Amino acid sequence: MKNILKVTLGILTSIGGFLDAGAIATNASAGANFGMGLLWATALGTLFAIFLVEMSGRLAVVSKHTLADAMREHFGFRYHAIPLATELLVDFLVLTAEIGGACIALQFVTGIPFKWFALPVGLCIWVTIWIGSFGRIEKATAFIGLITICFIVGAFRLRPDMHAIASGFVPHQPPQDAAHYWFLSVSIIGAIITPYVFYFYSSGAIEEKWDFKDLGVNRAVAALGMTFGCIIAMGITVVAAQTLQRAGIAVDRFEQAPLMLTDPFGRWGVFLFAASLAICCFGAAIEVALAVAYVVGQAFGWRWGEDLSPKDNARFAMTYTIFILLAALVTFTGIDPLKVTMFSMAMAVVILPLVILPLLVIMNDEKYLKEQRNGWISNTVGVAAVVAAIILAIVAIPLEIIGGG
Repeated sequence: MKNILKVTLGILTSIGGFLDAGAIATNASAGANFGMGLLWATALGTLFAIFLVEMSGRLAVVSKHTLADAMREHFGFRYHAIPLATELLVDFLVLTAEIGGACIALQFVTGIPFKWFALPVGLCIWVTIWIGSFGRIEKATAFIGLITICFIVGAFRLRPDMHAIASGFVPHQPPQDAAHYWFLSVSIIGAIITPYVFYFYSSGAIEEKWDFKDLGVNRAVAALGMTFGCIIAMGITVVAAQTLQRAGIAVDRFEQAPLMLTDPFGRWGVFLFAASLAICCFGAAIEVALAVAYVVGQAFGWRWGEDLSPKDNARFAMTYTIFILLAALVTFTGIDPLKVTMFSMAMAVVILPLVILPLLVIMNDEKYLKEQRNGWISNTVGVAAVVAAIILAIVAIPLEIIGGG
């Protein structure tokens, strides 16, 4: 029963971990611009995420090392300094996007310009981390995040063409605006396998003191949790295709996105979208801020842990405090949250090889994994993920310039 509860919580937690500003923005934009045509990108990103998340958890369970710990120990600090620096830059952009997304959600409800919420939202995120524990934050975000199921309900209410949905799982060259199509496909994959997820997940396994008995739980959480989040993300694409695309509305600002839920839910659709965006972004901002503190603390060998008192863990607390404050200040300048989100997703793709390739090497190291080293299936998917990450990293910036707007 205890393991069942862990798996259930893991599935619910995927709502906050899988769905964030990036996933909501990219899937909404995909549906509005290309209908069901980019469902394949969500499916592919989810497949990679399942295996990579499982590897991160298995590494922590067997070796008692987080991903950042293992990279520093295996490759040395000089090598680790490169992915560390790039990871912190991308995480800062992602954190700014998440805070901006939560602020935009409040603007939908109040009509007050989003920038005025930047510092209060940042303060709420900081207070939640400062006084909360890992378990409490995880549970609260998971259960409140159930509101995102409204996208699945909305998709069923709109009765989409199942043949169109099935055809969306096959990549194709669109008749026009090909650059934007491929830019969105890269951004969708980047939103799903953003590197902070792997650092956060492996650190969380250590925080929750997982052991060998939890290897099955780890596999179930990775597979079922990511799949559950994927279904909701696909629901966003389907709803956007059925509403925004038919109305000729391309999502180039967050303010356009809530219209997708007004058809299935009427005037309540705006509030459901605002609540979903706010909760997902708030939960994701907490995860990103903690991931930054985890990565920095583990890279420099500091004491770290959300369950430790801030006074006994001052450098860890100082790290997430500084990043939250700076991200909130950037949001306060009024920079467009959607543009920050799309750019941060593209940049996440650029640094993916620096994270996935070392992870794959470590997962085949007997020193860390013993008899739990990768099998041929995990290695096959891992190699495919590395190859895809390298290709995506090469094309991400040109596509951002040509097709990202």
